[in-house]
Order: sequence, then structure tokens, then C-alpha cells
Amino acid sequence: MTFFITGGTGKTGLTLARLLEEANHPVLIASRKGAAPAPFKAVTFDWFNPATFENPFKADANIDRVYLIGPPVGDALTHVKPFIDHAVSKGVKRFVLLSATIFEPGPGSFGTGFIHQYLLDIGVDYVVLRPTWFIQNFAVNFGHSITHEDHVFSAAKDGRIPFISSEDIAQAAFDALTAEKSPNQDYLIVGPELLSYDDAAKILTEVLGREITHRRISIDEAIKIYAKFGIPPDYAKGLATSESLVAEGTEEKAFYANKDRKIIGKHTLRAYLEANREIWAKV
Repeated sequence: MTFFITGGTGKTGLTLARLLEEANHPVLIASRKGAAPAPFKAVTFDWFNPATFENPFKADANIDRVYLIGPPVGDALTHVKPFIDHAVSKGVKRFVLLSATIFEPGPGSFGTGFIHQYLLDIGVDYVVLRPTWFIQNFAVNFGHSITHEDHVFSAAKDGRIPFISSEDIAQAAFDALTAEKSPNQDYLIVGPELLSYDDAAKILTEVLGREITHRRISIDEAIKIYAKFGIPPDYAKGLATSESLVAEGTEEKAFYANKDRKIIGKHTLRAYLEANREIWAKV
């Protein structure tokens, strides 16, 4: 039994690979360049190149569980469906999909919500992980603005978010992949506390020892910023819209969901900021 990890060199994928390796499970990593950090074996894999979909099965005929991270485009199912079908034909028995709190399955969804629905439609064993906004975004999305402009920015207004760590998501993925019996359900993945971006700015101020503020922006401004990060236009619009929905309580609702529908992480924003404060240090 081998675990194939798409997005295997990303925020959750590599941490997941390490958890599996520590538990003595065979792991194969997908990478567009076909490379991964030692000690992992990787294959060339690209969602936009279906010719690469056979590569993992050529490398290891024992793959039967897959961690799915789709491409950051609105029509993700178009690219992911052929691989899912191929993987099933090769004997894959379980898929664990990384989605998001706001992406419900069904025809009115977006992005990974359609992949979620497809897994339901074909009747395979599955788990869908639906995390809220990542703690690591404070380094990836806000690294420059905090370091050089002393602010974070959002279209979330006063909305509160139970920020989640990629480590907690990876642990949830590990549990879903290795469970003896597949749960066959989706889980909201939330952090242990609710914070607004104003709250986050105050914590940053305390940790970094200089004033950090929250710059409130419009949806249109958010779309432009995400586009500068290289995110495709339709997905940038989806992210910006999702951020604006925070102001309407979408992420707070996830935090208060029934216990059987959610997984609560252990890592806090403050602990992450304190452990990584050098990222935002003035040079």
C-alpha cells in the first residue's frame, strides 16, 4: 500500500509525507519538476498535462490511496477528473481531498466543491478536508506588507477566522488516509481560537515590537492583489469573494459547527508568529 501525494512539496503535502514516512508508510510525491526533498521519491506530475497522469503508477504499482490538491483554477474538476478516473482504474481505493470551508459540493459550488461532488457521484471511499484560512498566509500573503509596510490587508472587515496551521491539516490528512475504515465524509478544519484581522494585527504588534495595522480593502483591491501573486483571474476573484464573506460570519459559523463535522487544530497564530518572527524582521 503506497500513498501518493499531489502537491507533495507544498504547505500540507510535505508535512503529510513526513508523517507517513515516520509511520513507515511508503510514500510517492507528485512534483511538476519530478523532484522532492530527501528521503522522498518523486515523479513528474502536472494537472495541466494529462500525459503525466500515468507516471505515479509506472513508478509504483501499489498506490491505493491519494491525497488530492487540485490546481488553483475555478474549473479544477476539468483537470482533476481524468486523473481520478485513471487512478480508480489502477486500483486506488481512497481519496483525501483538500478543499475549503466555503466550498460545498453540488452544482452551485466553485473549484474543489465540484471535485467533492464527483467523489460522491462515483462512490469511492473518500474524505474531504475543508480548512479555514491558513496561519501560514501571514508569511506567504502578508510577508512583504508586514515587513516593509507594517500592515496586513483584507476584505474581511470585522469578521473572525479560526486560523488553521498547515501542520494541523497535514495531521488530519494523515488520519484520514491511514484510518482502517474510510470515514466517507467531509470535515471542517478550524483552529482553536477566533480572531479578526484587527486582533491578528495586535498580536503581530506585541510579537514584533512595532505597530502593525489592518488595512481594510475592497473586493476589487483584493482581486488585484491576488492577481499580483500569480493566481489565475477566476480563482483570484473566488478568493477575494471568500474573504469578503468572512465579514458575514462564514468562518465563525464553521468554528461553531457540530463536533462530528469539524476537526479542531492545536496550533495558535501567536505561537506561529513567535516561532517565526524573523520572517517579518526589518532588514
